[in-house]
Amino acid sequence: MIKDILNDAEERMKKSIEHFTGDLATLRAGRANPAMVEKLLVDYYGEPTPLNQLATITVPEARLLVIQPWDKGSMADIEKAILKSDLGVNPTNDGNVVRIAIPQLTEERRKDLVKVVKKRAEEARVAVRNIRREANDMVKSSEKEKLLSEDESKRGMDEVQKITDKHIKEIDVISEAKEKDIMEV
Repeated sequence: MIKDILNDAEERMKKSIEHFTGDLATLRAGRANPAMVEKLLVDYYGEPTPLNQLATITVPEARLLVIQPWDKGSMADIEKAILKSDLGVNPTNDGNVVRIAIPQLTEERRKDLVKVVKKRAEEARVAVRNIRREANDMVKSSEKEKLLSEDESKRGMDEVQKITDKHIKEIDVISEAKEKDIMEV
């Protein structure tokens, strides 16, 4: 009984961390990363479609992204989607590929990005804490239904707390690494 609750909580916390890590990958840290644009929605024949389903995204140099659409007719739409995004970059189109030169980040932009990282880290922590609360509620209700003894319930809640602490620490480590990456010149 408790094992199921713990496994479920741990699985959901891992998914929260995966989501958080994916979120951070979309933040620009001064070097090119395909994750910055692959989820960008492009209006492809009236359908919002993720860019990674329309083109190959490569990084030939540290500060350059090259997007090669499979359908040359979608080049203008891809350019438009990049311009509308909050990436702050200007794409260039040579008829075959769209190139995005990643400019050096200014100090002010770096500080703004660090704030975004802190905000997303806090959202991830809140998600993990919500999972903890739900798991503790399940343990308490199992105790009320006489499926668990008081001692088992206490041990279960302690285990939930240990799992929560472990995942919160992991979020902190990931966010500190991203902040350091952003502030690196």
